[in-house]
Order: sequence, then structure tokens, then C-alpha cells
Amino acid sequence: MVLLRQSATGLRSLFESQSAVEQMVGRMLATTGRRPSAGEVRSWNGSLPTLASDLISAGLGGIEVLVEHQLPLTSRRVDAILAGQHPVTGSASYVLVELKQWSGADLFEDDPALVMIDAYGPRAILHPMDQVSGYRDYLLDFLPGLESDGESVAAVAYLHNATERSVADLRQRPASNQVRMFTGERKSDFRDFLLTKLDPDVPGVDAADRFLGLSPGPSKQLLAVAAAELRDREQFVLLDEQRVAYELVLHEVERARAADSKSVVIVTGGPGTGKSVIALSLLGELARQGRTVLHATGSRSFTQTLRNVAGRGSTRVKSLFKYFNSFMDAERNGLDVLILDEAHRIRETSVNRYTKAALRTGRPQVDELIAAARVPVFLLDENQVVRPGELGTVEEISAFAIALGLPVHRISLDDQFRCGGSEAYIRWVQRLLALVEGGPLPWLAEDGFAVSVADTPAEMEVMLVSKRDGGFGARMTAGYCWRWSDPRKDGTLVDDVVIGGWSRPWNLRGDRAIGGVPPAPLWASDPAGFGQVGCVYTAQGFEYDWNGVIIGPDLVWRKDRWVAVRGENKDPDFRSGSRVPDEEFDRLVRNVYKVLLTRGMIGTVIHSCDAETQAFLRGLVA
Repeated sequence: MVLLRQSATGLRSLFESQSAVEQMVGRMLATTGRRPSAGEVRSWNGSLPTLASDLISAGLGGIEVLVEHQLPLTSRRVDAILAGQHPVTGSASYVLVELKQWSGADLFEDDPALVMIDAYGPRAILHPMDQVSGYRDYLLDFLPGLESDGESVAAVAYLHNATERSVADLRQRPASNQVRMFTGERKSDFRDFLLTKLDPDVPGVDAADRFLGLSPGPSKQLLAVAAAELRDREQFVLLDEQRVAYELVLHEVERARAADSKSVVIVTGGPGTGKSVIALSLLGELARQGRTVLHATGSRSFTQTLRNVAGRGSTRVKSLFKYFNSFMDAERNGLDVLILDEAHRIRETSVNRYTKAALRTGRPQVDELIAAARVPVFLLDENQVVRPGELGTVEEISAFAIALGLPVHRISLDDQFRCGGSEAYIRWVQRLLALVEGGPLPWLAEDGFAVSVADTPAEMEVMLVSKRDGGFGARMTAGYCWRWSDPRKDGTLVDDVVIGGWSRPWNLRGDRAIGGVPPAPLWASDPAGFGQVGCVYTAQGFEYDWNGVIIGPDLVWRKDRWVAVRGENKDPDFRSGSRVPDEEFDRLVRNVYKVLLTRGMIGTVIHSCDAETQAFLRGLVA
């Protein structure tokens, strides 16, 4: 999807008539539900006319320019993609262009992967060559039709307001035939490079049509590639803030070693923004560097799945995955790095019924985690707190670190890699559940993500079966509103989730498979998990292509607001009104459904057991 498609000549004409931005604003509003920021508009007006003029000066007025192209399965956009024919091979050829209005830039503390500019203050920014190179790699990964044409996809960072002297430090990053950086001082070099990739005598219409007609391949599912990530050195493609987070942690680790220092890194982002991708990439790289590093979560399902998939056949790899309560008596700074994934699940203390008496000190769990490593890295989403006693928030972690005199580095991931990269869907869910202001909105169908409402659970299941049979991953989840029975003596499961004449069992609760049904930690990743209904504790942290969600009677819509009904919820953690006040119960239940509704990569099917709520949803989703 692009905000604007024009020939280079047409693009310049649109800016001369001052209609280009108007068209782009309208397209963004229609496809994402938001208006561009003032900074985005300034960037368009400041860079795109320059690019169009340079293309025309190079004789490339007929090539096609795809402005603000959205990468598949993410909301990240490439400033411009130039489409045309290769002058030598005659095949379709593409040049990705990252436009920067910087007048100058320096390396961040001599790190060749990070830069800083005066306008942004003393903070790290990804080197523009690494940024656009990441876009190129990502496209080659997610558009299978381009895989054989890798040599016909180039990437450039164009700093059109900069001189060679003002960005001299950035030249330490080596260039290649496919990834280059150019300044405004050397426009002629930029034009010459483009002429090695694009034939000025052939219009780019056919190449642009071909590119926009490519179907995205299946995403690299996190758990499906974890083994390669740790054992075979295959790297996920990290983009922008993801790459900044990755490089910043490596930077802090090196500084901690050299200066005998300690710091805390906090990475925040909503579902699907790539927190776990960063975590596994760091784990693999740091382990290969020989650093002492561990990965920990507060989720049994997530940890067990990582151990089984990423550590398949390797006891050593399995040992890298721990729980938050594993560090009660850990040696202070005994690790170089502790990667804390799903850190929103940090508890008040690590004490449970199995804790030794000597360790029942009441020490905060966050203190144990910070103390255990030179560089503790917290990856979290504050809107995924779904149980009482979970307090992994930026405020809590930062305050504790600052009280210890430790520097805190925070990075926000603001791009969606789940839900098809649909910013509109994430905002729709947040507004639907009153997690942000504004109230519910009708769902406006958009390319890349599908939302529907099923009249019955049986209809939902039929839809999901068809997707599964078509080769896609699919799962059904529900609010915790039905009792959860143990398997019968013969190993069969009890159909506890009963809605009208339809019934299905919950997923297994234990760590052992029974009768071909996977254990709870593997419900989301094992194909045999289809057919059981999952809950938030087995779904959180995972993703699948198609997502079915049953909203139970514990959250109903009445007139103009949601009402949380404690008596309909069967979660043992929510039973006590004194432990979980009504206000907190209401917030946690809405967070639960936010987690459930954001597991899908391609689409979500919703059904409510409550007639008024079902009618309300039907009114929002055509």
C-alpha cells in the first residue's frame, strides 16, 4: 500500500500545484484512520520535491515513484521506492530511498551503527544506511517474488541537505553495490548510481504494477525460527527502533565491560511491535559473543515453548530460558545481560508456596532482576497486565533503577508487526475496549487485515477450519468464564466451554501431552492445539494467522459502556473482591480481551455470548 504513486514528472507537478500533500493526507486518513503529524507533512514538503527534481535531472522522469510504501505485515513505511527497468538485465529494478533532511550528523559515542543529530538531542538514532538496508532485507524476506531478484533491489539513504564534511563520521559504515549513502553535495553521484539501476528510456509503470501485485509470503513466525536464530545464526530483520534497541543493548554491554558500569534498558511497545524478536536476536548474538546472558519471562507457556522449539535437542540452549523468580539468590552482577521478555508480568515478589524459608524476605522481584546483571533489559507492554499482583510498568522499573543511582535508557517501539501491521486495527481494539479515549468506532475494512463477527461459535469454528485447511495457522480463545475440568481417566477432555448447542474443551492445563493433545505451553504453537479453546494465559505472547475470540459474559455492553461482571468470571485470581477491587477487576478484564483480540496476523473473528453485546459488535463490523 502506498500513499501516492506517480511518475517522477507527475510527482513534481503535484507538488508545484500543491495538491500532493492533500492527496497523501486523504489516503492516510482512509487507510490508517489518522492524519499525518505536522512533522510528517514538513518532511514530505522538504524532501519529495527535491527527489523528483533530481530524478528528472537524471533523465528518469518516467520511472514510477511509490511514496510512503507500507512494508508487508508492519506499519513501517519506506519514504520512496523507485520502480523501473534495469539497464543491463532488462528485468524489473527497484531502488528504496530513505530521505533525510539532516544538515549534519555524528556517530553516537563512536558506534558505527548509531548516530546523533543536534535536532534530536543526545540520543541514539539508527544509521540511515542500516535503516534503509533493513527495509531492503525485510522486503526480500516478506515478498517471495523478489527473492530471486535480490540484485535488482537496491537501497540508498539520501541526505540531500548535508555536505560530505558534515556527515564525514557516517562514512565509517561501509557501502556496497546495493546499499549506498549520498549527500546533497554529491547529487551527481546519486544520479549516476540511479542510472546503473534504472533505464531512463523505459517507463516504470510495468515494474511498479509487478511490485504492487506481489503477494506477501507467510511471516517468519517467532517460534518457528527460534532454533535457527540461536543455533544457525539466522538473524531476524530488525527495523528502525527495533534495531536501535538491539544496537543500544550491545553498546551498553560493551560499555559495562570496559568501564565496569551498570545500566538499565527498557523497551516498550504494544502487541506485535517486535519485543520478542529483539529479545531472541540479542540472546543469539550475545551468546555467540561469549557473554553471560539469560532470557527470562513470567509466562510458563512462553518459556516452555521457547525451550522446546528454540532449544530442541540442545540442553545448553534450553538452559538459557528462565523464569522471573529464578534470581532470588543470584550473584549480584553475575550476568552480563538479563533479557526480561513480557516484563509486564513482573510480580511484587518472587515468593510462592515452594520458596525456601530463607528466601522469604519480601524483597521486590524487580530488585532481584536488576541486581542479577550488568545490563538488565526489560521488554514490556503496560496494557498487557492481566493478573492482580503484576506491576511491570515503566514507572515502577524506572523509579527503582533511579533510586539505585542507575542510568535508564528507554526505547519505544511504535510500529505494528502483528495484526498485519494494521495501526487502524490496534487503535480500533483500544477504543472498543475503552483503553484509550474516543469511544468505539465502526471497523472500516482495510487491506492487509480482516475483522468479522460470527453469529455463533460454531460459525466461527467453521471459518477457522477453512483457514486452517488452507494452510494458515488458526486458534480460538475465550474469556475465563467456564469451569476448567481435569481430563477424564481415559485421557479425553471435558467440553467445559458450552454455548448453546456448541461445546469444546479448554486447552490442557499441565505440562504433559495427553491423547495427542499438546500440553498447555505448546497449545499456541503445536498444530494439534486446534480444537481446544485457549485462554489468556496460553495465548499471551504468541501469534497465529487467524484469531477467533469468544467474549464471555464477564464483559458485556450495556447502553453506552462496558460492564465487567465478576460473578461470570471463573479465574481463581479474580474471586476475592478484597484482593481485586471492582475498579481493578474491570481494567484487568478489558486488558485480557485486548490481549486475546490482538493475537492474529491476518484476521480476527469475534463472537459474544451476550445478545446485547453481540448486537453492538454487529453494528460496528459490517
